[in-house]
Amino acid sequence: MAAAYGDRLVTARHWIARWPDGAPYLHSVLRIMAAAMFMLSGTMILFAFPVGVPPDGGTVALVSQIGIGAILEVAGGGLLLLGLFTRPVAFILSGEMAVAYFQFHAPQGFWPTVNGGVPAVLYCFLLLYFSAAGAGPWSLDAVLGSRRSSTPRARS
Repeated sequence: MAAAYGDRLVTARHWIARWPDGAPYLHSVLRIMAAAMFMLSGTMILFAFPVGVPPDGGTVALVSQIGIGAILEVAGGGLLLLGLFTRPVAFILSGEMAVAYFQFHAPQGFWPTVNGGVPAVLYCFLLLYFSAAGAGPWSLDAVLGSRRSSTPRARS
């Protein structure tokens, strides 16, 4: 099976060979989608969007542990979505998810699938990965980094 690309014939073998070249861009897509989903947890708590907090569908007090966590999720998730200050923000949010797991989920049972902690564990380690790997090429961190490296430095 082949597809025409301009004057070039592209085969499935070509796509398979080139697939790893897209890894940095898929890294950015993973960051963007994870951040968007992460923000939804915070918007549910703060703004009752897209739905409110169960069981009554309302919001929580800002000056509470859950309210502060939601602020971190919305603000930190927004920064991650943009890919701005990715490493420090992801590290802080990874810690938030670790605290959420051990404080709220682990007391309900050992297994994350039983205690409802799978999202907290996944976010914890995904965010820890972003704290080490950075934002990827489609990010404000990458744009600002390329501007800094192309700006001539004054000699001291």
